[in-house]
Amino acid sequence: MAKAEDTHQDHDHAHHGDSHHHHGHAGVGIAFWLTLGFAAVEAGGGWWAGSLALISDAGHMLIDALALGLAAFAGWLAQRPASYRHSYGLVRAEVVAALINSVLMLALMVGIVWEAIARLNAPQPVQGGAVMVIAAIGLAVNIFVAYQLARGEQTLNVRAALLHVLGDMLGSVAALVAGAVIYFTGWLPIDALLSLFVVALILVSSIRLLREALHILMEGVPKNLDLPEVGRAMAQTAGVTSVHDLHIWTLASGKVALSAHLEIPAMQDWPDILHTTRQMLHTRFDIDHVTLQPELPAAQPEQVGIPFYPRHRH
Repeated sequence: MAKAEDTHQDHDHAHHGDSHHHHGHAGVGIAFWLTLGFAAVEAGGGWWAGSLALISDAGHMLIDALALGLAAFAGWLAQRPASYRHSYGLVRAEVVAALINSVLMLALMVGIVWEAIARLNAPQPVQGGAVMVIAAIGLAVNIFVAYQLARGEQTLNVRAALLHVLGDMLGSVAALVAGAVIYFTGWLPIDALLSLFVVALILVSSIRLLREALHILMEGVPKNLDLPEVGRAMAQTAGVTSVHDLHIWTLASGKVALSAHLEIPAMQDWPDILHTTRQMLHTRFDIDHVTLQPELPAAQPEQVGIPFYPRHRH
């Protein structure tokens, strides 16, 4: 059977989206260099102040810088054109980067919990004043980095990078509060307790991001779409008898693809049916990457693919 694929795009929308995409990648690049630079500053400050807390947080920021670097590289890869070996291009690179960054974040949280428990059992001396100053600078850096990322396109990849930065931001707030408490009261366990609090805050977001990345890689139906609803809408298009072998999946953030077989009464009606179905999918469901295959009503019911959506007569 002949196949037809939707190649129509709104050029104004595409160019507008590209500008956001480039800005988002530039924001990730800026975030990478700022985070890497401050990780070095924090490591030096921790060594000077004799603060294990700051040295540990510098390691945290180094991992975050690596995660941001991965996000920036994946964003660059995602812009590469399609090739004979990668017919969709490399748009999935962003999803893979989000998956890796989510796992890194969870591993980092396990390390923080381990260290926090150790410090509760054996509190380490900390120079509260030095911790406050460096944490305040770190908080300012993280706020600026988060602002840069939030201005760009909110792809899964950028959201993963932003999650790392928000984790750093909460860590800086915790370090600032812990430094103040230690400076004024000398109560050392506050550092470990606030670290555990930060982990609890970002754990839910990390797991949600990991599940979303896995859902895309497993070709799951986008969460904002209901497959039966799309199938029934297609089956109600004028000239369509039934819809089967319907598949909907996400290529990358904001890029949804659909393929299906449409049973029609006569092949000469196919151009009009194809145009109408494409327009409906774009207008109602915002699906533009569409591959549809027409079929005449010669197949036996047992040969019809699942899911199957017959046309309802009114």
